[in-house]
This record gives sequence, C-alpha cells and structure tokens, in this order.
Amino acid sequence: MKVVVGSDHAGFAMKRELLPFLQGLGHEIDDVGSYDPAPVDFPDIARKVAAAIVSGRSERGLMVCGTGVGAAIGANKMQGIRAAVCHDIHSAHQCVEHDDVNVMCIGAQIVGAWLAKDLIVAYLAAKFSTQEEFRRRVAKLADMDAAR
Repeated sequence: MKVVVGSDHAGFAMKRELLPFLQGLGHEIDDVGSYDPAPVDFPDIARKVAAAIVSGRSERGLMVCGTGVGAAIGANKMQGIRAAVCHDIHSAHQCVEHDDVNVMCIGAQIVGAWLAKDLIVAYLAAKFSTQEEFRRRVAKLADMDAAR
C-alpha cells in the first residue's frame, strides 16, 4: 500500500522509528516531513499528508505529533480527508471499517513506539465495510464536505 507519513517536531523521533517498520511490512512510503527535530508547524505537515491522499498519490496517511489532536484537526480541514486520533487497537481498525478514515493520527507523547506499531498494523489491514449503514453514513460525510 502507498502510505504518506508526516510528523511535526514532537513526533519526529517516533516517525523516524516507524518508517523502517512500515517499509518492513512491504508498504511504499512517502515521507513528507518533518526531516529533523527543529520546530515546525503541524498544519504545514498535515496539509502535505492530506494533499497526497486527495491527489491519489497515497492510499492512506499517518501523522505523528505530540497528541495526534492537532494533526487530526489540520488534516480534517482538507476536503476529502477523514482523519482520526487513534491510541487503541479497536479504534485503529474500526475507524477504517466504519468511517473510511484515510489518515490516522498518533500522539508520540501519549503512546510508545511498540503500541504505535500495533496501531499501524490494525489501521493498514482494515478495509471499509460493505454494509449499507456505514456506506450511507460516509456518503453523508462526503456531502457535508462538499457543502464547505
């Protein structure tokens, strides 16, 4: 799978550890920054992650910041993005299965790298449900997005 990955300075160290893990799982990675621990504004990176998804260059996105919250807010500002903060395995797969989430956000100050790896595995393995109720709800989200 093509996965775009980004972080701010608070998530940089974790992202650096997660990149080889993702590659080891066989995913094609597009790292859009940050590239060092110098301070960076998370909305700038969230925009790059979101743009890769919206353009079709990547199928899913991963953002790592301090809590994951700012990254999710930033990514969700872009039309066509459904970003969610995930700090537990159930949410990591269910957000895709029920809500067709295309950007998972993780807080490096909240979870350790070992849990982040489990979250990534669950998120990337998940598929959007074929059940009508979930498809209907995501279509309503798309309608809300288009009305912006």
